[in-house]
Amino acid sequence: MAFWRKLRTLPISALLLAPLLLHAAEVQVRMVLGAQPVAGFQYYAGKRVWDDLKVGDALTLVREADNAYDPNAVRVEWRGEKLGYVPHAGNASVAKLLDKGIKVSGRIVNLHAGRSSWQRILFEVMVDE
Repeated sequence: MAFWRKLRTLPISALLLAPLLLHAAEVQVRMVLGAQPVAGFQYYAGKRVWDDLKVGDALTLVREADNAYDPNAVRVEWRGEKLGYVPHAGNASVAKLLDKGIKVSGRIVNLHAGRSSWQRILFEVMVDE
């Protein structure tokens, strides 16, 4: 009941600004680290799900610290399907961010149907704050 009494005593300007302030609290900062192809596309689910992929689709980046071939391996997934990996040339920085518990995600920025499997999916890596 005390909440409603306090609410009645607020000036009307504060009540009108409240939705704007709540919206401002939801603003997120996103930093794009750069765009790159999905490595190993031809070996995983990429071919099977190709027709369903869309530019702008979210990708999940999953750390594989126990990967036998690369200690900095970061798996790229689309809706739970493994598409491949962050390329070796850029995976160390992404792996470090994930190891520190920083939220890192991906997004498809380009699809090339006729190109080599190495260039089929171009995605960007983003750090969310």
